[in-house]
Parts: sequence; C-alpha cells; structure tokens
Amino acid sequence: MLGQLFAALWDSQSHPGVIQPGYEPGIVLTHLALRCSALYLGVPLVVYFTYLFHEMSTLSRLSPPAFSCEAGEFLEMSAQECTQCAAGTYSLGSGIRFDDWETIPSGFSSLATYLDNGPHGDDSSTCNSSTWFPQGSYLESNRDECTVSLIYAVHLKKPGSVSFDYQYPDGNLFFEFFIQNDQCQEMDQTADKKWLKLTSHGEWATHTVNLKSGTNILYWRTAGILIGAKVVKPVLLKNVHIEGVAYASECFPCKPGTFSQTPGSSSCQPCPRDTHSGHGASSCTPCNTTTLYAPEGSAECKARPPCSKKDYFQIHTPCDLEGKTQVTYRWVEPQICLVDVAGAETLPPSGDREPCPPCNPGFYNNDTATCSPCPPGTFSDGVKACESCPAGTEPAVGYQYKWWNVLPASMKTSCFNVGNSKCDGMNGWEVAGDHIRSGAGGSDNDYLILNLHVPGFKPPTSATGGAGTEFGRISFEFEMVCSADCELYFMMDVNRKSTRVVASWEGSKVRQSYTHIMTKNASVSYTWAFQRTNQASDVRQNVNNVASIYSISVSNAVDGVSSECQTCALLSQPSGSLCVPCPPGHYIHTSQCTECPPNTHLTSHSTLGPEACKPCGPSSKSNKEHSRCYSDCVFSYSENNVSLSFDYSSLGSVGTLMNGPSFTTKGTKYYHLFNISLCGGEVHTHTHTDLTIFKETGEPANAVETLICQSTIIPSSGRGFHTALSSQSISLADTFLGATVALTLDGVKARPDLFPQTTNKVPDVNFFYRSLEVTSSCDKGRNVVVTLRCNPDRGTQGELTVPSQCPAGTCDGCTFHFLWESSGACPQCTSTNYHQIEGACKGGLQDTLYVWTEPKRCVGGVSLPEKKTWPCESMDFLVKMGATIGAFTAALLFSITCYFWKKNKRLEFKYSKLVMSSNKECELPGADSCAVMEGEENEGEMEDEVVYSKKTSLIRKLKAIASRGNGRSYENVQLNSSQSNGLVWG
Repeated sequence: MLGQLFAALWDSQSHPGVIQPGYEPGIVLTHLALRCSALYLGVPLVVYFTYLFHEMSTLSRLSPPAFSCEAGEFLEMSAQECTQCAAGTYSLGSGIRFDDWETIPSGFSSLATYLDNGPHGDDSSTCNSSTWFPQGSYLESNRDECTVSLIYAVHLKKPGSVSFDYQYPDGNLFFEFFIQNDQCQEMDQTADKKWLKLTSHGEWATHTVNLKSGTNILYWRTAGILIGAKVVKPVLLKNVHIEGVAYASECFPCKPGTFSQTPGSSSCQPCPRDTHSGHGASSCTPCNTTTLYAPEGSAECKARPPCSKKDYFQIHTPCDLEGKTQVTYRWVEPQICLVDVAGAETLPPSGDREPCPPCNPGFYNNDTATCSPCPPGTFSDGVKACESCPAGTEPAVGYQYKWWNVLPASMKTSCFNVGNSKCDGMNGWEVAGDHIRSGAGGSDNDYLILNLHVPGFKPPTSATGGAGTEFGRISFEFEMVCSADCELYFMMDVNRKSTRVVASWEGSKVRQSYTHIMTKNASVSYTWAFQRTNQASDVRQNVNNVASIYSISVSNAVDGVSSECQTCALLSQPSGSLCVPCPPGHYIHTSQCTECPPNTHLTSHSTLGPEACKPCGPSSKSNKEHSRCYSDCVFSYSENNVSLSFDYSSLGSVGTLMNGPSFTTKGTKYYHLFNISLCGGEVHTHTHTDLTIFKETGEPANAVETLICQSTIIPSSGRGFHTALSSQSISLADTFLGATVALTLDGVKARPDLFPQTTNKVPDVNFFYRSLEVTSSCDKGRNVVVTLRCNPDRGTQGELTVPSQCPAGTCDGCTFHFLWESSGACPQCTSTNYHQIEGACKGGLQDTLYVWTEPKRCVGGVSLPEKKTWPCESMDFLVKMGATIGAFTAALLFSITCYFWKKNKRLEFKYSKLVMSSNKECELPGADSCAVMEGEENEGEMEDEVVYSKKTSLIRKLKAIASRGNGRSYENVQLNSSQSNGLVWG
C-alpha cells in the first residue's frame, strides 16, 4: 500500500504542468489529498514529508486573485484579466467539469488498500491492480474486495458544490462519498449525502453536495464483499461538476467526439452520427458512409463489416385486415453492415401468412385487425364477444397477456447502454406470437428493458382491507437460453420513489413461473431487464442469448380488463343486486358476508365459501382481521398423563444473533446478523443498513417488515471505513406455520441432528415459519425452524446458535435452523416440581418447608408454598415416656421369669422327694402317688429343709432312671405319707 502511495506521488511529480483552478502548481493539492488518505489509512509519512518539504515554499507564495470569470472565459495570468476561450475549448467560469474518461484526468488519484487481512495473512498484494478504470465516457470502480478511493482536491474561493452522475446497482459493493478539509478532518455530512443510494440497472442518478470555501478533498470510495462465487457489479461515475472556484486558469479542450464551434463556449457538443472529431475540435469531420460509419459522439470512423446473422432479427407483423400475420426479418437499426460484399448474409425470406392468435383474455376482436378491451362490467375469454356479468357477480379485473402479436398498450420497451448510445431508440424486446423475446440490441452489455405500468390495484368489492391483505399479484412465465454470463432482472418501482430488484436469474433457465404478491395499494412499475453480459462490450457476439416471456398476468389492476366474473356479497334486502364490501375477516357464502371461524385465516378472496378460511397451525391463533396467524407465546404439551405449559413471552421480543466471523475467498471478515420475532401478533420491522446512518438519523433508510430477517455485517476495522457496514436486510420468514414438538410441519422439517444432543427430559419445541416470496434458488420460498430448548443455566434471553456445520444458518440455502437455549424456554412450574421437608420438633412446634426438586427445570407458574408450623410433642417427654415404659416392661419380664423359675424349682423338689422316697423304701411308689399329694401345694416352706447330698441335674437323673429301667420290669409301690416330711437325699 505504501508503494502505491509513493507511486501516486511520483505520478503527480512527473506532471509539473498540471494546473488546478486557482493555483499554479496543482501538485500541491494532489499531495494534500494523498497525505490525508495516508493519515486516514494509517500509512507512515516520514518519507512523504521529506519529499513534500521543498513544495511548502511554493504553496506559501501563492496568492490567487479574489475575482472570478464568466462561463466561457479563463483568467489570463500575465494580463490578470478574463479572456474568451478559443473554438474547440470551453470553460465553466467559476466551475470545472470532468466528462472525458479516456484516461483518469490529471489531479485525480486512485488508491487501493486491503487492510483486513483475515485468516489468510497479508493479502495486500491482491489489491495492486485494483483501481478505478476509465471507460471513455465514464469511470468504472473495482469489482473485488479491495477498498479503492478516487481522490480529488480543489480549493474554492467561495462556497460552491460538487455534483456527479453515478450508477450503483449492487448492494454487495459499498459506495460512499465524503469530503475532508486541509486538516484532513472529515466535513460534517448527513448520512444521505455520504452514503449513495442504490440505482436500478441502467439508471443514472445525480448526487449533489454543497462545498465550503477553502480546500476540499473529495473521496469516492468503494469496497466489495464477495460471498460465494458471484461477482459484484461495479459503480459507474461520470460528469463530475465542481462549482465555486475563483477562476479557470485555462480552458478545457473538447474531448474527442465533441466540438465547440464558437469562441467563448461553456460546453462542447457531440458529433452527429457518421461524423468524428479529435481532441479540441471546433468542427466534426464526415465519414465515408460507403465503407465507414460512426455512432454519435465518435472520435473516429470505423469500417463497415459484412452483414451476419447477428445483424438482423425476426418479428411478427401486426394482424392485417384479413386476420393474418407472418414472420419477417429486419436489419438492426442503424444498419452498419454491408450486404453487397463477399461473405455477407442477406435477410431470410418472410414466412407464410398465418391466422393471427386470438385476443388476450378481456379483449375482443370486432372483425377488425386489432383487439379492443371489453367495456367495464363485461368480460371475455379473448375469443367470444364481451358479455355482462350476471347478478351477484362482478368482473375480476386485471391483465392477462399470453398472446404477443403486438405490444400491449400498458407496456413499453427500450434499450439502454451506460457506455454508448448504439441502442438508443431500439426496441429492447420483440413480440413473437406466443411469447415476447429479448431483442438484438447494439452491444452485448446493453440493458434490454421491458416495462409494465400498473396505476394501482382494485381488490374485489367484497374483499377486505385489513393488515396483510393481498391487493394484487403479478405472475409471469419465462425461459432463458444463455452461453455467456447473461442475467434477467425483475424490478419494481413503487410510487416512482426507488427501483429495487425483486428477483434475478443467471444463465440458462428452463421454462418456469414466478409470482410476486402486492400487500399494499400503490402505483407500481414492473421492469424486466435482460443483459447478455455485464462486462464492458462494444459489439454483439452473443446475440443468440435470449430471454423469453410467455405470459404475464396481473390481478386486480385498476385499469384492467376482465376475463371472468366472480361472486360478490349483496345487500341484505331480497331485491338487492348491488355488490357490497365485506368486513375484514369475512368470506362470501351464498352472496352474504360470513366471518371466518376463530383461529382461521382468510387465504384468498378468489376462494368462495368456508374453504376460504384455513385453520391456523398448532399452537397458533388468528388476529382480529383473520389475515394472519401468530403465536401468543403460550404452548402446552401432554404425554403419559404429564402436562407441560410454556410461556415464551420473555422471548417474544426480537432476538438477535450475530454469528461468525466468516471470511470471503479473499479474506474479508463479515458476520451474519439475524433478527427473530418469536411470537406476538405483530410483524416487526427490521432494519440493518449502515450503522452510522441509523445512529445519526434515527430513521432506517431501508427496512423490511417480517418475522425473521438476515443482514451481512462488515466490521469497521480494516476496510478503510470508519463504521461498520451492513447489507440490505433479507426477509427469511413472514408467515408463522405453528409450534409443535414434532419434527415436521407443513412440509418443513426440523433437524435436531444439526445441534448438540441434550439429556434434558423437557422436550424441545419447534417454531416453524415460511416466507411467501419465492427466490430464484428457492422456488417454494424460504423456511425457518427455531428450536426452543429448556436450559436453566442460561438467562431469560438465552443464547441463539446456528448449526456448526452450517455457519450461515442454512445448509441448503432455503431452510434456516436456529437453536434458542434459554431458561425462558422451560415449562411453567407446577406442584409436581417441588417437595416438602419436615423440621425437628422444638418447643412443641414443628416446621414444614417446601423446596424445588433439583435440577429445577421450570420457571414461573406456581410459587413455593409458604413454610407451615405444626404443634408437636417435645423430645424430652417422649424420652421419659419411653424410659418409663421400658422400665415397666423390664420389671414385668423379671417378675414372669422369677415366677416360672420358682415353678420349676417346685417341680424339681417334688420329683426329688419322689426319687428319694423310692430309694429309701426300696420300692417304687404307687401309680396314684406320682401326682401331687394332698397338702403339698402349701408345703413350699419345706423347700428350705431339704439337704442335697448330690448335685445331679434333673435331666441326668431322668436319664439314669430310664437307663436302669431298660430291659427290666418295675412295680408300683405305695409310698408312706407319714415319712414325706423327713426325707434326705443320699
């Protein structure tokens, strides 16, 4: 970049004879402009100041006079008086004009920079060849991503102005014009003066800015952004006119192809056709028209070539009195080719006379050679005579052009070229029976124009005029056959304010149709512009590249004709036959207006009966006018006896996502900015233009009314601009289809595989949207799916993301996918989302607390119940009661144990006495003595008198008795009761 700066300085030094108005050494202002550019772009100036030091003394000696000269005069410096310009030259007096662009005029400098290196390293070398290119009658800007400045400095002795003509057809190229003073400070300018407005293709616009006295450094700056492989269209500049200089120090010579015949001229005139002139000519020289030709304003004569197939075209003749037509061939006018030379083509013979095609619908042929429109209130299919509409109906007015014997009265055609006037006066399109096709033109880069003007729209009488109403629509069927980089533009100019491109198609296209809907009533001019190539061309080489339009239909046109009648609503009286309008949201049923049911929207007034009202999608409702469906930010879902309710009102406002950065093939950094209006009844207006424009004016320069839109943002760092830039917003969706947990709705599919999976048990909710406006790549319009995911870790606004593998938000260019994670996307809280915890009993009171079940995946809804306090028994009392009960139980068990122990001892004692008695008497007691004896139950006190001689246990004794008795018989012996008290065991 520094090398370019010094190269420009060297160029200015190599032209010491350059004279600027008001100064002798024009190089000084050139240096000043370059110095300011270097400061603006951050270029080191050490060497520059060394170079410029010796020029300062020259500047300090300048003392321009304080008077000015009239137009056609210049200041003779030696005589210090105004002198008339000689023939062949001109002067504007206190102004200067630049209209000769064979080369960049002296005093102008073109400086290219590429400050944003992006991820590819230093790309500054890619801009070495970027500049403004002279094209004879205009300058052409760069087409790449370099930032290129065209600079001119001028000193004004009084306040003046600068004006210029420009073409700016491509929004992917940013174009600004600004002014600096001699201190390299940018002058105060309103945004509409700094940023140039887009123009329609082939249209020149004029821009004028007032200048202050003193030094003014003018900058025309462009910077492109190439997203994909599409090449941007350049800015064109011509007729730069500056007013306010003190005087003209010289007269400007007329450029080649022009002349000034009288002295004291203030302008030069172009040479007529078949004449030419050189530099500074006072007259034009005729060409030898036998072998040479010259277009208007030519600098030289050119040889006439032999005629070829590119020099003629076919047309269909108008119907004659017999209703016949035929194909004939004509030379392209003006004819420059020679027929009577070797190898020249001749015109083919005309075709056979054939019957004319029928009239277009709404017209009739009254045995004449022309078709006439049907009178108001009548209709015709183009074949039959016009008939009146029956009672209860009215004509469906509009245009239906499908036969092209002559160009309809509401249409016109022309040809335009920004660089020459070859095709001026030519027809851009030619009728061809069943279609109309692009003409031959004069050069391949001609704009072949076809225009249709609609003064306004008149919906059917019974139609409503609510928000979003379809006032009319235009549909056309077309085809393109191209071998070069041809392009067809479909443009629209509403109320003669500004023309914008609605759609465009490149290359060959099979026969297809396109429809555009008008949602407001206005005067509209529709334009089709076909260009075989956008490269500068002066010849016809691709004449076989053709665009054909087979039919054009416009509904509800104010001055249209009718091909059919449609039912309308009548007055309620039985005798009423006058059509009356229906209120908003009503359809026509049995000649009466009937309101659409709740949560349905009115599709089209061409549909009669209840079928005109279509149900809204899931979880959506209609507005009052039944013109559109919307989400009220509430969604419910039930599964397996579990119901979830969602409230997205916290997300209903516009959500914004800027993803990136992304980089073009040359490394320019850019971002995609998305605005999403999730729910609510209104369609929001989204605006994204230059950010400075929005801040300074507070009013958007370009806006779109839509639910979801996209803009491309270029950051301020790196492109030579002091502010971030944004492209025109693009509407991605203007219709809400519905919200559901399903993955498909009305043909639109959600793609959960594009986003990270979640273990969250709360289902994702998909909001489906669609744009009714089709594009060249999306014949069914664009679709958008916004997936809402509950994430308690995110804030209420949450985070919007796009698929990592599709950073532009779409993988196919037509369906966009977004994931919106937010705590506001969680369901409403219910009683199932919390549980209770009981506290300890203290002081006879116990607390019951309620806490959310973790992880908490709900918001809003029910609140946690308040803490509850219950009376309870204290722990000390329970302990005492427990101890008492325990002691009582222990005592009871001890008593029972003692009781049974004593009982056991008694039994043992009784048996011991029995055994001892039997051993002493040597006889066994009788059988009846084994029981308890009389009086023994009271003999417990005898237990103390027993003396045990042996400590044998009862069980062992029993075993011993049993062992002694094995195999032997015993006798029962009666024991003496008198001896029972004196027994001792031995």
